[in-house]
Amino acid sequence: MSELLGGWKRTNYCANFTKADAGKQVTLMGWANVRRDLGALVFVQLRDRTGLMQIVFNSNTMNEADFARACTIRSEFVLAVRGELVLRTGDMVNKNMPTGELEVLVSEFKILSKSETTPFEITDDCKANELLRLKYRYLDLRRPAMQKNLIMRHKIAFVAREYFDEQNFLEIETPILTKSTPEGARDYLVPSRVHPGKFYALPQSPQLFKQLLMLAGYDRYFQIARCFRDEDLRADRQPDFTQIDIEMSFVEDVDVQSVNEGFLQRLFKETLNVDIQLPLPRLKYEDAMARYGSDKPDTRFGLELVDLTDIFKKSEFSVFQNAIAAGGSIRAVNAKGASADFSRKELDAMGEFVKTYRAKGLIWMNDKADGLASPVLKFLSEDEIAAVRKAANFEQGDVLFIVADVNKTVFASLGALRLKLAEKLNLIPENQYNLLWVTEFPLLEWDEEEQRYSAMHHPFTSPMDEDLDKLDTDPGNVRAKAYDIVLNGMEVGGGSIRIHSQELQKKMFRALGFTDEQAEYRFGFLMDAFKYGPPPHGGMAYGLDRLAMIITGSTSIRDVIAFPKSGGGFDPLTGAPAPISARQRKEAGVDYVPPTPAEG
Repeated sequence: MSELLGGWKRTNYCANFTKADAGKQVTLMGWANVRRDLGALVFVQLRDRTGLMQIVFNSNTMNEADFARACTIRSEFVLAVRGELVLRTGDMVNKNMPTGELEVLVSEFKILSKSETTPFEITDDCKANELLRLKYRYLDLRRPAMQKNLIMRHKIAFVAREYFDEQNFLEIETPILTKSTPEGARDYLVPSRVHPGKFYALPQSPQLFKQLLMLAGYDRYFQIARCFRDEDLRADRQPDFTQIDIEMSFVEDVDVQSVNEGFLQRLFKETLNVDIQLPLPRLKYEDAMARYGSDKPDTRFGLELVDLTDIFKKSEFSVFQNAIAAGGSIRAVNAKGASADFSRKELDAMGEFVKTYRAKGLIWMNDKADGLASPVLKFLSEDEIAAVRKAANFEQGDVLFIVADVNKTVFASLGALRLKLAEKLNLIPENQYNLLWVTEFPLLEWDEEEQRYSAMHHPFTSPMDEDLDKLDTDPGNVRAKAYDIVLNGMEVGGGSIRIHSQELQKKMFRALGFTDEQAEYRFGFLMDAFKYGPPPHGGMAYGLDRLAMIITGSTSIRDVIAFPKSGGGFDPLTGAPAPISARQRKEAGVDYVPPTPAEG
């Protein structure tokens, strides 16, 4: 039978005691972690969310019945203990525990509840597969690493609230049940019982409402917002996630960036004690693609792309001819000093790797000690090779990787290859945090499936002033007042200056292929609001999950979310998504489906 607290109060958490507390009478509560029975002595590591404390049951100082109860304690029993906090000496000190110089000599205790044997060990080196850990997530969350992650996530949110409050932002909640305004990802839809046949949508972001708040005069808005996107499944993407969301009025892009640089500097100092130097570097989108093959470049290492197109404009090599004729380019990455790191088999494997990014193939040149080797040497002139050496700083001991294709494919394949090479060659430094702004994104991108333009960010992003006249005549070359914050090759936040002109917003909708009627149906409430004096405004949002992942050094966003879905969007803990009963379907006004056997 479980015992009751009976008025006992915890005096402190396990890991919060120091040597100065030795000699005090303390009360601790938590879970039994590791137990050792030495006959007359029973040692138990007591665990709470802060860490561990060794507690000692001594048969010489306890009555026989209490000591017999202590001998029944097993892993994950929930305990409350009272006793004296004492110093451990000599070989008794556990150097692997922050509290290894302390222990509690138990005078009395309560077994608040017992535990069956858990399906996996509650340790950081747990070998259980992720699906099993997600099924028993409440046990997985007991692991110290998971507890540290969630504590850090709390700290990130706390710093955000504290910083933006100091900057005169107001935390304002926006609706969770709203209208479907699909543009980008698919909406999660919620049927309305009281309005049969009609649906709410869960917000993909608070975008429209925070713009309306700017129009309403709340010139600095902030929210830690839950967002929902019914996107195609990816291993590290969640259908529901959290944003640190802000919006500001009477600003230009540099104003938004400046405020957010201050936040990032504060965040890294208070969470990791890392000093971030301001202002952060800025890189235009076209330069990021040309140098790194990515709009979220990892700048902790080199391996920058080199444009060889001009060298081969008159080349007789058909691969190069075809790429140039298609309006593409020929670009390379030089792995300096890596000649000995690649066998012929490994070089061929790199060729197969770039094919996953739709490249037709990979050309390599390996300048070994015994001479230059490449399957395409016979197609290249001596002058061309000399020009390549100069342009790419290609010397003996280097390996050059070349892709010739349309630019989209060249950038995607070499950008990915660049990262793969950095990992293989151990070029990525640890504990280094490279933040930068990527700016001047294209406003629109062509959707081959839909045969129309779509917004690269969202339909409310403002074009750059000097490109306004292109929106009607050359929409594919319009740049946006958009900016992403990139950290170690990951986009952790993004934003833009918004359109605040009704006429310009209408023009944007037309560029996206909306008829005036379609735009009115989807966004009429926003267009109506624009009649009443909208201020210039802009903002951004951070992925809180991704920030927490990077700051904690986790490899998956699921490790920083208390109750995540699996990579397939399924919740092994609750079984969601799950069928609903015929009665629920009828009440919600959705199509009837025969009940499952469990419904009877």
